[in-house]
Amino acid sequence: MRLVVLSLALVLNAFSGGLPPVTEGDFVARNFAFASGETMPELKLHYRTLGRAQRDAAGVVRNAVLIMHGTGGDSTQFLRSEFAQELFGPGQPLDATKYFIILRDGIGHGQSGKPSDGLRAKFPRYGYRDMVTADHRLLTEGLGVNHLRLVMGTSMGGMHTWVWGEMHPEFMDALMPLASLPVQLAGRNRAWRRVMTEGIRTDPEWQGGNYQTQPRSLRTAAGLLYFMASNPALRQAEAPTREAADTALDAFVANYLKTGDANDLLYAVEASSDYDPNPGLEKISAPLLAVNSADDLINPPELGILEREIKRVKNGRAIVLPFSPETRGHGTHTVAGLWKGELEALLRQSKK
Repeated sequence: MRLVVLSLALVLNAFSGGLPPVTEGDFVARNFAFASGETMPELKLHYRTLGRAQRDAAGVVRNAVLIMHGTGGDSTQFLRSEFAQELFGPGQPLDATKYFIILRDGIGHGQSGKPSDGLRAKFPRYGYRDMVTADHRLLTEGLGVNHLRLVMGTSMGGMHTWVWGEMHPEFMDALMPLASLPVQLAGRNRAWRRVMTEGIRTDPEWQGGNYQTQPRSLRTAAGLLYFMASNPALRQAEAPTREAADTALDAFVANYLKTGDANDLLYAVEASSDYDPNPGLEKISAPLLAVNSADDLINPPELGILEREIKRVKNGRAIVLPFSPETRGHGTHTVAGLWKGELEALLRQSKK
């Protein structure tokens, strides 16, 4: 059954520097089937776009770019100046007067369908392949996009980029996963996620997902996010004393608790359980550039995984940005000024 666009609203342009207005809308996938066997009669997918789609003589969209956010995030993170002005402005690599930029809220995130909307623990269990399937439906059935110039993502969105390359290898001209590895989550990356999710599930205040107020375990989960998201040098500079460190952590947790939800976080973290692009890396045919940073605690370069596995990608290349005063650990993925030159090279390489 065809999807139905529920709403489209032009958002006032909040940017300087000549960026076009952001178009914001909702899109409903009817009878959405999850890999778990569960279905939803209506799955809402929220999105934001900049620019307009351009088609060639055969009706193929040639300028669409899909950019996907990380765990617990949403599409608004790509509208901050450190990302949008560096990439979407006039003369920038993804100039929004030339490209059709698609920023979506993934399942369970932002304004898309998620447990906290009302279903709580009755919301279907979703995985990364479900999220990619939903995005494909959003593009093809909702926005009328039948081809992507570029698929790009940060953290969880980076992992989705690898999955896109395998599930739909002919759908895009290029791929750029940031802050991710093309293997299932194991080692420390698996361990810290399990500590977080088990802390929520075993908390008596969670009440099987039917809590009336947020369980205290959400505070611990927020603390883990604070710990993993940056690098030690930045944390030390920001908080050089015991009191300053306590204040910084307390402020982060308090801010997270203003909008965070235990079920939403639990589902989002556990969604990674089906992630394992490794067996199918040879299926990826479009040019791919993977970008990580040397100070990323979640994907540490000393593992050597990226350098080893990129050799199996036919048109693949990988770089690890060196530690510098400008890098931000795992969060380097949204500091576009550090890697936009590599993006420009990828676009030149994949130009058709």
